[in-house]
Amino acid sequence: MTEELIQTNGSLQEAIAARRTFAIISHPDAGKTTLTEKLLLYGNAIHLAGSVRARRNQRSATSDWMAMERERGISITSTVLQFPYKGHVVNLLDTPGHQDFSEDTYRTLMAADSAVMILDAAKGVEAQTRKLFDVCRQRGIPMFTFINKMDRPALDPLALLDEVETVLGMQPVPINWPVGDGDRFMGVYDRQTQQVHLYDRTVRNQTISPETITTLDDPRITQGLNATQIDDFFTNIALLDEMGMDFDLDAFLRGEQTPVYFGSALTNFGVQLFLDDFVRYAPAPGAYPSDNGRIDPRDNEFSGFVFKIQANMNPKHRDSVAFLRVCSGRFERNMVVNHARTGKTMRLPIPYKFFADEREVVEEAYPGDIIGLPGNRNFNIGDTISAEKAFNFAPIPRFAAEHFARLINLDVSKQKQFLKGIHQLETEGAMQVLYEVDAQRRDPILAVVGVLQFDVVKARLETEYGVAVRLEMLPHQLCRFVEGDPEEIAKLPWRFSGMMQTKDGDGRLVGLFNSEHEFNYYREKYPKITYKQMI
Repeated sequence: MTEELIQTNGSLQEAIAARRTFAIISHPDAGKTTLTEKLLLYGNAIHLAGSVRARRNQRSATSDWMAMERERGISITSTVLQFPYKGHVVNLLDTPGHQDFSEDTYRTLMAADSAVMILDAAKGVEAQTRKLFDVCRQRGIPMFTFINKMDRPALDPLALLDEVETVLGMQPVPINWPVGDGDRFMGVYDRQTQQVHLYDRTVRNQTISPETITTLDDPRITQGLNATQIDDFFTNIALLDEMGMDFDLDAFLRGEQTPVYFGSALTNFGVQLFLDDFVRYAPAPGAYPSDNGRIDPRDNEFSGFVFKIQANMNPKHRDSVAFLRVCSGRFERNMVVNHARTGKTMRLPIPYKFFADEREVVEEAYPGDIIGLPGNRNFNIGDTISAEKAFNFAPIPRFAAEHFARLINLDVSKQKQFLKGIHQLETEGAMQVLYEVDAQRRDPILAVVGVLQFDVVKARLETEYGVAVRLEMLPHQLCRFVEGDPEEIAKLPWRFSGMMQTKDGDGRLVGLFNSEHEFNYYREKYPKITYKQMI
């Protein structure tokens, strides 16, 4: 079944069953962008894979479209990549993987039906992975595990499995097993078919690796491994069978089990085996909660929600694009929809599907698909649109800011552009904007989850709005809404402590605190005041 047949001639149920919408999560440098590229390579979506740290004569990664991403070799924004594969339509949500990622990562997970967790074989489960895993667990989405970088010296595979179970609380079930590691990494043993897949490297690892499918008694295995590796390999695969570590699809879909794949995204080893299993086992789009009950994707009425807003993705298209996850029914170009938050109706004449920064007008879309709605600046993150009755999907959670900085416009003649840029970036959810109460200058204070967002804001104001700015870092570490009797709030020692009194765009009072210790001290000393977390 081709993508065209799935979208045009098939029923709604067939189109839903064919969709696979997932996000890739990882700690920085675990190989997320490289695996993304290789999935596109094996899905025939690209013909030559780029390298994140590409040399000048090599291509840069397809999924890293922002200039700052290509310069630094990291993913800063979430990217949507759609491609057909073996009768399925795969929607890949490539999330930021740098040390200081933003709320964009969390929001993107709200639009995914499953996730792929990448672990570095030499490091195991790392801090950022645990954070993102917790979000996936809260959403209840099933998770695949790809243990990457087996072409480098790796930890013991059994120890890696034990860490996944101990730290994340899921039963890991190895679907394949590595044949060697480091410079002796030859391929993987498929436990389900009991076949061995041996691979050859290609020039710069940019094309599909030649593969030989053989059996355990192939002499190349013993010739390619040292005595210790040979003993470990055959002992471990026998041990796994004895332990009964078998894959249970229902347990996986309940989030109790994670299928584990060993491989190397850089050298392409094990990538296609993983992709084949992914489309076989990953769930089709499911129901989403709303104030009108759970919305089943098979409902004929179209509905969806905005999980991301991005302006100026491409210099050729100086517009704002709202990324919409289709949740139910069939979306059609030019359809009139209800915008629940405003109570208005609107026509959607130019919907896009995406491939990184490339865009193509689509005539229709189905649950699980991500479409772009350009030019309409009336959308906010979390907005619901529907074809008939108006309702709201469950709100997208916000995460408390941990870093704060004052943003100063260095050219007052460009104040209009400055304010326009700040408004757009706040609409996109790049940061929260606060203003200090009773300050002589009305310089905005930016509140972000990850520190790198400051650099993103600064770079985008300069490149997209032509405004030079300076950031002054503030010492505060947390913020809270401050509510209560104004006379009680006035007793707080705003002028004589490290606290800062600010207001958000809706006029709500927000207190900034230097530490958890300071916050707890004032909360106990002034018990008549209510402090609410900003979420």
